Amino acid sequence: MTFPVRFNSCLKWVTAAVLCLSFLAGQAAALDVGGKAYFLMDPYSGRVFLADDAEEALPVASISKVMTLVLILEAADRGEVSLDDLVAASPFAASKRGSRIWLEAGEQLPLGELIYAIAVGSANDAAVAAAEFLAGSEDSFVELMNVRARELGLEQTVFRNCTGLPEETGSNQMSAKDVAALVRHALTVPGLMDFVSTYEHTMRADTTGIPVLWNGNKLLRRYYGVDGMKTGFTTEAGYCIAATAERDNLRLIAVTLGHKSEEERESAARALLDYGFRKYQSLELYGPQEAVGSLECPTGNPQVVDVVLPDKFLVTVERGKELDLTTVIQLEANLAPPVQAGQIVGSICAYYGEEVVGMSPLTVRQTVEKLSLPALIVRLAQALAKAVF
Repeated sequence: MTFPVRFNSCLKWVTAAVLCLSFLAGQAAALDVGGKAYFLMDPYSGRVFLADDAEEALPVASISKVMTLVLILEAADRGEVSLDDLVAASPFAASKRGSRIWLEAGEQLPLGELIYAIAVGSANDAAVAAAEFLAGSEDSFVELMNVRARELGLEQTVFRNCTGLPEETGSNQMSAKDVAALVRHALTVPGLMDFVSTYEHTMRADTTGIPVLWNGNKLLRRYYGVDGMKTGFTTEAGYCIAATAERDNLRLIAVTLGHKSEEERESAARALLDYGFRKYQSLELYGPQEAVGSLECPTGNPQVVDVVLPDKFLVTVERGKELDLTTVIQLEANLAPPVQAGQIVGSICAYYGEEVVGMSPLTVRQTVEKLSLPALIVRLAQALAKAVF
């Protein structure tokens, strides 16, 4: 049994029932910010604002650790590990150089502390210790990293280790576009932003208090709205950064790779974020649980149920062009009761011309139960009586 669709007369702008197939990326002229590649996007809608050489695979150094953090915290969210679990450092993990927290072989630290070491201090020894704890060996963990990359559609990504350090077999490679897509996913991983937004953290706080870590992402203190994500540097990769910032409900992801100095890297990230915040704005079209239509079910109880937004519906538009928006609703066909409250029954898209600038699932406000046969007979009889009289 299908649900006939009723659209509220108070829908904002224009509403129609069509299928939203994909996001269309809008791209502006390139900026001259130096480096080898950059990418600027809105993670909520998927809109691309700026891109330059963004699909070229490049070494990304410690930006690789975003995937390391994703895998650890996804495992924690599934209950496979706990942040309180004690992790013993192997001799191999303790041997890692570069950024580190000077783990000693056999030393035990809680997994949560190692995550801080990775996110804040970019510690290579902590990354390997955590990887070995989760997967048994760094090589096995790297296999998981590459599998997750394929699942997330990162087409130009190859991981060779969990740290981003160069190896004889080569370095971890990602495109700027892939980095942005990974950061976009990382924003949804429970707990991850708590770690990458931390600017200072003291390791071994109950004993030596050594070392005190400061985040390599200086924009956390220097740029209003920045709350993550990760920097990286090797001689081969140059200075790289993936930064995310939010102002007035507008979130941006800026990725820039292959710079000659920390100053140039920061200047490039600033220029990308400045461009996005200056030119675009986020608008709230609907609030949480606001009805945008209704579903009618002849065999359900209730017979009509509101179709609502589970969360506020934000769209990103160029400043001054908000009046040119249209909204489009697609509801599932052949949806039969019972339907649970909160169940996704369709989607709403906001368009600027042909470009999708926002998208959200639609749910039902209350549960629709299936009518018993006697109740259905009564309903049909009442409907027939109304039609006759």
